[in-house]
Amino acid sequence: MGELKTVTLKVTGMTCAACANRIEKALNKMDGVNAHVNLAMENATIHYDPAKQTIADLETKIEHLGYGVATEKVMLDIEGMTCAACATRIEKGLNRMEGVTSAAVNLATNSAVVEYKEGVASVEDILEKIKTLGYRGQIRNEEQEGAGRKEEQLKQKQRRLAISILLSLPLLYTMLAHMPFAIGLPMPHWLMNPWFQLLFATPVQFYIGGPFYVGAYRALRNKSANMDVLVALGTSAAYVYSLSEAFRTLGNPDYMPRLYFETSAVLITLVLVGKYVEAIAKGRTTEAISKLVSLQAKEATVIRNGDEIKVPLEEVVIGDTIVVKPGEKIPVDGTVIAGASSVDESMITGESIPVDKKEGDYVIGATINTNGVLTIRAEKVGKDTALSHIIKIVEEAQGSKAPIQRMADVISGIFVPIVVGIAVVSFLIWYFFVAPGDLAKALEVAIAVLVIACPCALGLATPTSIMVGTGKGAEQGILFKGGEYLEGTHKINAVLLDKTGTVTKGKPEVTDVLAFREDMLDYAVSAESASEHPLAQAIVEYGKKQAISMKPLEHFSAIAGHGIEAVIDGKTVLIGTRKWMKDRAVEISQCENRLIELEKQGKTAMLVAIDGELAGIMAVADTVKESAKEAIQTLKQMGIDVYMATGDNQRTAGAIAHEVGIEHVYAEVLPEEKANIVEELQKQGKRVAMVGDGINDAPALAKADIGMAIGTGADVAIETADVTLVGGDLRHISKAIELSRQTMKNIRQNLFWALFYNTIGIPVAAFGLLEPWIAGAAMAFSSVSVVTNALRLKRVKL
Repeated sequence: MGELKTVTLKVTGMTCAACANRIEKALNKMDGVNAHVNLAMENATIHYDPAKQTIADLETKIEHLGYGVATEKVMLDIEGMTCAACATRIEKGLNRMEGVTSAAVNLATNSAVVEYKEGVASVEDILEKIKTLGYRGQIRNEEQEGAGRKEEQLKQKQRRLAISILLSLPLLYTMLAHMPFAIGLPMPHWLMNPWFQLLFATPVQFYIGGPFYVGAYRALRNKSANMDVLVALGTSAAYVYSLSEAFRTLGNPDYMPRLYFETSAVLITLVLVGKYVEAIAKGRTTEAISKLVSLQAKEATVIRNGDEIKVPLEEVVIGDTIVVKPGEKIPVDGTVIAGASSVDESMITGESIPVDKKEGDYVIGATINTNGVLTIRAEKVGKDTALSHIIKIVEEAQGSKAPIQRMADVISGIFVPIVVGIAVVSFLIWYFFVAPGDLAKALEVAIAVLVIACPCALGLATPTSIMVGTGKGAEQGILFKGGEYLEGTHKINAVLLDKTGTVTKGKPEVTDVLAFREDMLDYAVSAESASEHPLAQAIVEYGKKQAISMKPLEHFSAIAGHGIEAVIDGKTVLIGTRKWMKDRAVEISQCENRLIELEKQGKTAMLVAIDGELAGIMAVADTVKESAKEAIQTLKQMGIDVYMATGDNQRTAGAIAHEVGIEHVYAEVLPEEKANIVEELQKQGKRVAMVGDGINDAPALAKADIGMAIGTGADVAIETADVTLVGGDLRHISKAIELSRQTMKNIRQNLFWALFYNTIGIPVAAFGLLEPWIAGAAMAFSSVSVVTNALRLKRVKL
């Protein structure tokens, strides 16, 4: 046996000692493995022979036994990336690391999201890998002054650009002397002196342009090429050629040198201008996160030892009693324990109408209390609050990749070497055939080719649109969990809606009361007070509104699927279905027509009998959401087929569907059968979005092409869904689809323009029709135009 390695894997799914023993035995049976599984720590410490087993083999064994190996996720800020090739190189390097399950590098945010197996890889290993690739990474800390750091970086870019402009302006002036037509500007002789130009060009080339050389060295050292290579090659060629021309004047004072110092200096300046404008524009693409972070309250008024004291938000703990006055932000998620008010939840749900809150209602942190005083009990603080979940989802979505980006990544990866090849061929053709022996012209053409072809725009085309799109969605209460879901949503042509809690409010209310004796309601409400069934709670709630005085229960029993039986004041009270009444010999034929009429209206009718005689009927309905009919109409107008699935009987389901305008209904469906309906629709060639509450609809949400969870702010991070619709407004479905369509349209525009610049620009440069400094300006403009186009998504009306 060779030298053993040790790894500690975090194991998920263990529930008892038997689980731990099972995993331990199975691992120890593997050749070259000695393992110990700790149930309390939920990990497995494994000593293994790398010649016989790999970590992947160990993970596969654990997963084959029905357990999982946990992964950790870290967000990193990366410094030093200049173009798509840099991002691709880091991404490939990280994905090759042992223990890293996935890595996505985003050029637009200069960040990376890395998922790794704890115990196999560590954040330190990942940061070290990034360092060896020639870049600098650091953990993104949500609490750090990110805005301040970015502002300082922007100021640093501004200072370097200002110096570069000052040094390049005299050289730019000399460029006017090379114009093919007379412009009448005075041109001092000393300004054309090669040593004067060298004095101005050198600091621009090596001090201001230093980062390009560093970036090019790193790229070439790692056997790849990026934008820095193109800029460094092009400007160095112009600078070195001009320097050799300057030295030729030493031996021959009458020699007229052909100088390109202005080309190298102006090119570097133009690239910096492009990078600076791009940085400003990229900053605006991350405004959604900044806005979300700024929504948080900074402090809270907490009652401690009977006194109201203001404390920083970080010091609020679960269980604290918090007083929120009119106009103040609710600091954390919690339950109202006293007071009543209206709360503006628009920043979380996208809904503009304030929501009434009273004792027992749930409130979300960062929403605004409008009029009354509320006393709440803190239940979720810090990273557990709804807003923190939203911020995390949006950050991860902005850091993820859409499938369409893979094409751009592939092109970027092979682009630079091809461009260098084209530049070399162009140089040779011009030097030997087009303008034989004219080194300056051949060099000029090669430089123009190198500069026009920078792949920055291609690298920015997709991530900037994804960032703006996910940010726009978050502002509207639509949370995409990743770029792939933002992309996939635009293909949806069928929507399957769960009924309860999706089409309807999910909270039954009493709609009809038909009493055959005056005290029927008193007995019915008193009997149902012992039941926890939602229909029973609706009756009790109705009784409270009618100020019913509760009667003491002497006996209570519930028969699932039938009804209840209770004894009150010596009288036997029965409440339930027709079958329940018939089983207990209660005559109900006189009200059969009324029962059918109520059921046709989508209501659940319950019969009430007292001492064997029918005493009345109570109808309960789960009322339709106000927005449902409008939302379904909008989906139809978009060319999307709408279906509804429910466990209700056909008559009730049909009534609800008719009310909201749904023609396709699946009734009496068990939760687990909804996934089969999704599969059936997919077999018909439809791209299906399943919309449900994310709990009993989990199999269908997972099976659908896009799973949309209807969630309040409190359960916003529903794991099964790809998209979470905060607040539960069905109009968000069409908004999500429209946002996806607009984002994809924007991405295609960006990719078209990015490829168009290069497709047109390279041949034009190769034919000698493009001055290098114009090529530099065009290259800078291409990146800025792509980011600016992405920002147009902010103005899209949904």
